[in-house]
Amino acid sequence: MNLPERLPAFAELPIKPDYPPHSAWGVFGDDDQIGTLNLLTPERVTAAARLVQTGRVFALNWELELPHPPLFNRAALRHTINRRRKNVFDDVYDNFNTQSSSQWDGLRHFGNRRYGFYNGVTEEQIADESNPRNGIHNWARRGIAGRGVLVDFQRFAAAQGIAFNPGERYGIAPEQLQAAADWQGLRFQTGDILMMRTGWIEWYSGLNEEQRTQLAQPGALQIAGLEQGEDSLRFLWDNHFAAIASDNPPFEALPPATPDKDDNPGMMHGTIIGLWGMPIGEMFRLDALAADCAADRRYEFFFTAAPLNKLGGVASPPNALAIK
Repeated sequence: MNLPERLPAFAELPIKPDYPPHSAWGVFGDDDQIGTLNLLTPERVTAAARLVQTGRVFALNWELELPHPPLFNRAALRHTINRRRKNVFDDVYDNFNTQSSSQWDGLRHFGNRRYGFYNGVTEEQIADESNPRNGIHNWARRGIAGRGVLVDFQRFAAAQGIAFNPGERYGIAPEQLQAAADWQGLRFQTGDILMMRTGWIEWYSGLNEEQRTQLAQPGALQIAGLEQGEDSLRFLWDNHFAAIASDNPPFEALPPATPDKDDNPGMMHGTIIGLWGMPIGEMFRLDALAADCAADRRYEFFFTAAPLNKLGGVASPPNALAIK
């Protein structure tokens, strides 16, 4: 566990002048490979476990077969069941893209366009299959457990008369996300695992096959998500979340607010993952959890996730549970 005596604020990043602007390189040590998961200290995990009151368990993985067709030109899973002998079977997953359904974006997935990957890892190092640095196995071997918190933006928006469609571009301002948390009576704590519900999976479930096929075409996605910009980055970093996740594909709004180029990256992934080492979860199934949170007005829970223990892996299904 590599924790500084005091976490720097967004305005204080970077901690060394030769590190990239707004980067958290070195905050958890120059050789660190787990990023903001360092915030999940034993004390915070113990406190989170005490949140379990009813024993209700919510599995947050979407079906591996969904969305179908996969988005972003990713591959569809092929599943083969093999008969070994009488009454004995095994199965094979083929063409398995770990990011075609619910996923954790790992530290090898998305680098900053100008500065590369977390803690100075280069694109050449990532492309070298013999070099596992920043691989998903680092998260898998420590496990992910802590206080999960849900901000149900869809329910908040409906209550406040905010018109938005999860399947159309809508940039959720950080002030709106904070207002939704306040409306729920939720107070953030250092090391929280933030879940943001937009209603995207529920919206997608209402589409027919033709609409889903059209949605999978390049450039077709329009998504409500967190708006890109320095205010959003400040909100995420200064709340010191250990990880963030959403029920939509990118967490961020799509298309990005500005074109993606070296001097002005459109997506915040390059900062959140590449400069901070913060996990981003995508397409988490949050509808049942959200309904339960609304019923008992408790938007905090014990959260666990067990990424695939693949040496040098780029991403993984989350294998996530919320336990209330």
